[in-house]
Amino acid sequence: MSNEKEQRKSLGLIRSQTLERGQGNTLPIEYRTLSIHVTETHDSNKNSGLKASNGKGKRKNDDDLSAETDFFASLNFHKLTTAELDLRFNTNETLGLEQSEAEKRLRSNGPNTLDVRRPNYLKKILGYLFGGFCSILWIGVITFFVCWQPPLSNPPNVTNLALAILVIFVIFLQATFSAFQDFSTARVMSSILDMIPADCIVFRDGQLVKIPAANLVVGDRVHLSLGNKVPADLRLVQVSNDTRFDRSILTGESEAIEGSTTSTDDNFLESKNVAFMGTHIIQGSCIGVVILKGNETLMGRINRLTSGRKEKTTIIQQEITRFVRIIVAFTVALVILILIVWLAWIRRVYPDFMSTAVLLVTLMGCVVAFIPEGMPVCVSLSLLMIARRMRSNAILPKALTTVETLGCVNVICSDKTGTLTENKMYITDIAFLDHESTPEEARAKIEKRTQPGALPHSGDGADILALRQLQLAALLCNNAKFDQETMHLPVPERRVLGDATDSALLRFSTQVADTTVLEPCFQRTNEIPFNSRNKWMMAVYQGSAEHPEVIKTLFGKDMTSANKTLSEKDAQLVLVKGAPDVLLPYCTSFLTGANNTAQPLTADWTNKLSQIQQAWSRRGQRVLMLCKGRYIPYLAGISGETGSSNSTGLQEELTRQGLQELCIVGLVGIMDPPRPEIKDTIASCRRAGARFFMVTGDFGLTAAAIAKQIGLFSSNREPDTYEDIVDPARKGNKIDANGSFEDLGEYELGRPRFREGTSLVLTGKDLAVMSPGEWDLVCAYEEIVFARTSPEQKLKIVTEFQQRDGVVAVTGDGVNDAPALKAADVGVAVVSGSDVAIEAADLILLGGFDSIPIAMRLGRLVFQNLQKVIGYLLPAGSWSELWPVFLNTFFGTPLPLSSFLMIIICCFTDSFPCTALVMEQEEFDLMALPPRNAKKEHLITSKIYIQSYLFMGSVMSVLAHVMFFTYIYEYTGLSFRDLVFSFGNIDYSKLKPGITPSDFNNFYVNSGQCVYFVALVIMQWGNVLSIRNRRMSILQADPIREKRRNLWLFLGMLCSFATAILVTETPAINNVMLTNPVPIKYWLLSIPCGVGVLLLDETRKLIVRSFPNSIIAKLAW
Repeated sequence: MSNEKEQRKSLGLIRSQTLERGQGNTLPIEYRTLSIHVTETHDSNKNSGLKASNGKGKRKNDDDLSAETDFFASLNFHKLTTAELDLRFNTNETLGLEQSEAEKRLRSNGPNTLDVRRPNYLKKILGYLFGGFCSILWIGVITFFVCWQPPLSNPPNVTNLALAILVIFVIFLQATFSAFQDFSTARVMSSILDMIPADCIVFRDGQLVKIPAANLVVGDRVHLSLGNKVPADLRLVQVSNDTRFDRSILTGESEAIEGSTTSTDDNFLESKNVAFMGTHIIQGSCIGVVILKGNETLMGRINRLTSGRKEKTTIIQQEITRFVRIIVAFTVALVILILIVWLAWIRRVYPDFMSTAVLLVTLMGCVVAFIPEGMPVCVSLSLLMIARRMRSNAILPKALTTVETLGCVNVICSDKTGTLTENKMYITDIAFLDHESTPEEARAKIEKRTQPGALPHSGDGADILALRQLQLAALLCNNAKFDQETMHLPVPERRVLGDATDSALLRFSTQVADTTVLEPCFQRTNEIPFNSRNKWMMAVYQGSAEHPEVIKTLFGKDMTSANKTLSEKDAQLVLVKGAPDVLLPYCTSFLTGANNTAQPLTADWTNKLSQIQQAWSRRGQRVLMLCKGRYIPYLAGISGETGSSNSTGLQEELTRQGLQELCIVGLVGIMDPPRPEIKDTIASCRRAGARFFMVTGDFGLTAAAIAKQIGLFSSNREPDTYEDIVDPARKGNKIDANGSFEDLGEYELGRPRFREGTSLVLTGKDLAVMSPGEWDLVCAYEEIVFARTSPEQKLKIVTEFQQRDGVVAVTGDGVNDAPALKAADVGVAVVSGSDVAIEAADLILLGGFDSIPIAMRLGRLVFQNLQKVIGYLLPAGSWSELWPVFLNTFFGTPLPLSSFLMIIICCFTDSFPCTALVMEQEEFDLMALPPRNAKKEHLITSKIYIQSYLFMGSVMSVLAHVMFFTYIYEYTGLSFRDLVFSFGNIDYSKLKPGITPSDFNNFYVNSGQCVYFVALVIMQWGNVLSIRNRRMSILQADPIREKRRNLWLFLGMLCSFATAILVTETPAINNVMLTNPVPIKYWLLSIPCGVGVLLLDETRKLIVRSFPNSIIAKLAW
């Protein structure tokens, strides 16, 4: 690629069209790769010995990229003349398309819209119905159906049919919540994606008409003006003198691209007579013919490449999958164990105790018992509630499962412009080489020594005339304009139509002194807009016919004006602006601020300029130099023209003359102030254990200065550079350390190691040559600024840190950021960003960047609450339901808890208090903890299993069994000793008078099961009051006082109580599901059991707090 293509820049413009956003400095991966491949394809056509891609830019999508390369390489729309273009698309230059022809093309080719990746609904539905625990539950459904009818059940067992229906209901309940998560994501995307503008103006039947952009067809002639978004890929056929496009949404670059009506490059993607869909017109107006629409556009094809990548699995999804696998593995193992015991022992020794139908129901009871069926629903509710809290804090999670990942983030890579800074550039310093000042001082000087509204004249002081020259250079070498609708506002509050740099210069020139009478004294004759080849802007002026004396007073008596016939000696004023290092080779003199004279630019003065530039850069300012020169129009007929320099000969003549012996008028320092909240934001992220890095396209000195201002660099020491990484003798010589970075303490899997207080500045050139070993050293720094980086390098930064145990969050807003956003563990886009970036991201920021720490805190809170949810569900919903099956199978007692009541506990009575747990506030300052180690600190740990199964679960199981056997003994006379190891051979002679064996098996056992059920329901109340605090006592953090108030707990208890009454007291349920009313005595006896559960766990927590080194404390979850 040519130097111009490699250094292309374009102006930033946010989607809301405020025209005040800057981006990075190089091309995005998809756009750049396509462009490189297209260029190399053209080269290979010229030289058949070369391959199209030379192996560059290889990605997983190589086949897709190859297809896109071939497509764009074959396009020649940019090379056609206007007549050839009209012939190709059968359109008319003055009349446009006929309405009937446009409607025909719309029906034939479809609307001008981008495809959003549509899910495979069949696959999703199957996933909802058969994923997770559902696959095992379907086996239970089939089993219950089989056991409903003969030959296994004769007569038919209606209870088994009801169980099958109930399990199906549970499956559909889980599927509904899973579908709701996806629906929520789709709803978010549909509300924020607006891929093309709503309306556009076209020529139809010779008339200008406004139509929906979706109705555009190939061949339409589209009229665009300032601020419009390009609705399709257009070949430009008419452009105004100052037409410029913002391609930052594609390229991420910071300067405008001028429009042209002729081809400027063999590569379709590089030619400036093509306007691409999704870009903006930021100056001028133009007319273009639609050549590509919808998915065929560059935006559509990049979107297809990005959206075609496989969705990454979030950390919480991995954790839930891990938990499901563990539970399913345990369940299958238990089923196999029971089956083996039945085949080898029970069937032979006790043939009448467990028939085949009873065995199958028992096995399915084991499945129902051990699987916490309500967990997926409760997890979904937890994520949903946290997502709602995020939305109330201006954070929009696209997927609920993304929420928790934020709690694991330990590296944040952030853009600078518009994220860390306000993207509101203004000039803070001005300087002549012999004098530095500020805009405020300049304004005060002019106001004091001139009359308001007076034009400059020779009687003004020399220093005033010098300031006027600097003011006019900023005003005239500028294409920004104030929005007329805001002219009544103070200058700082006016809306500016133009790029951010020009906006800053315009505000400065207007604030220094009134320009309303000054600007009409000058008439622009020619211009060379800023481009990536020149890296400067040139504007040529002559005096106006009304006030020809002003230009002569300020810039010389040989300056011509509009009312004068030019001679060969008459000169026009040339004003040039650009970076000092770019313009300095063309300069031979400088304007002194003291006496308004030109002095030779000697080596000493050049050093002085360099000192000013470095000093300002170290304060975080971007430095621009304003120069003046002379242009004498030699070309016949040119002098009277005004407008853009479209003629190649004129451009060459302007460049040759305009850059000769330039005189430096002055320097301006432009500042993009940091957001006021960003310092606290970075400090909060650091306190939470997340390293905060800046990734920017700025120069290293400027980026480092801003890093110090915002607290990203916490020390006043100079940061290390790549030389400190490469040179072992220098490594660590700027930090308080005696050794190298190799000694970083004991390595812990999943937790990155880094040396605190170390800072580093790297550039894109450094990243391009770094080895894996050098990356190891880089990743050991705490504070890093990556300057002059490309989007490819941004992706490289993400992957390198991920390979070294980093959980990376990336912020971005351009199309060029989409690959890094997609690759990051959490991609964060701003709502004003590009559509492709928003689709690639996981979170959308609706407000400021200060919401990131809030999102991190909520991400940690949701993980903590999910652990509490699971810790609450497992004791009753799994462990206490498993032991009745074990006792029945291995000890031969009657089944203490039926499968129906097990399902009711899992899916209903436990779910209500569990939902209340989701509303819990943080128990302690979560941001004071280090990020969760996703590779070691799992959602379900061995400590939670010990707490839920061996401690709380065992206590609840024992108490519930005591209640069951107490009831049986009280009402039937049969003790536990009479029932254990009976295997159906019960000594019914011990029954109380009047009770038959049938009454015992069909009524009292069923009633005892309900007693067991009620005991678990009420004991779970004690469990939920205890589990909400991991360390603190209920007296320290009760659910009533304001700090940790959660009155939803009591509503949840009430709902579970009502469900228990419904199940045990409703005659219809009693008859079908074999339940019975529970004596009031056993309702009341269950309350002390629940209090006992609470007190036992409170005692455990007291021991943990009092003896932190005890074995109990070490086992505490």
